Amino acid sequence: MSTRRLVHLFKHAGLRLSELTEPGLEPYGIDGREFGVLSVLNTPEPLSQLEAAQRLRIDRTTMVAMVDALEGKGLVGRRPHPGDRRKNMVELTERGRETLSAATRVMDEAEEAFLAPLPADDAQLLRDALSRLVPPSGG
Repeated sequence: MSTRRLVHLFKHAGLRLSELTEPGLEPYGIDGREFGVLSVLNTPEPLSQLEAAQRLRIDRTTMVAMVDALEGKGLVGRRPHPGDRRKNMVELTERGRETLSAATRVMDEAEEAFLAPLPADDAQLLRDALSRLVPPSGG
């Protein structure tokens, strides 16, 4: 297998980025996946668990487990949907907003360190190219 294959390059780039982000997130009691959930839930109006799962492109069962974990940490709150009691609405708590704000700074620093070997124009080109390759997930 060639190490120039995209599957190999993306896998190892992702691993390298995780090596840079995970230690910085640890003091906030979250990991990269939980950061993603908090980021998606950072909206003016609460989202349903299903809407959040769709935006993250994860299955509902995984979303429930992640919301359970974040709720246990006091970072999100969950309540029944006012119009459909079968749905749960999820929103950040004040602690969740504070954690997301601090964790966003960690992520920004990690991304900067990850991209540091590239000239600024190349780093922006990489971001732009990946944005075109990965379609928006909605919201």
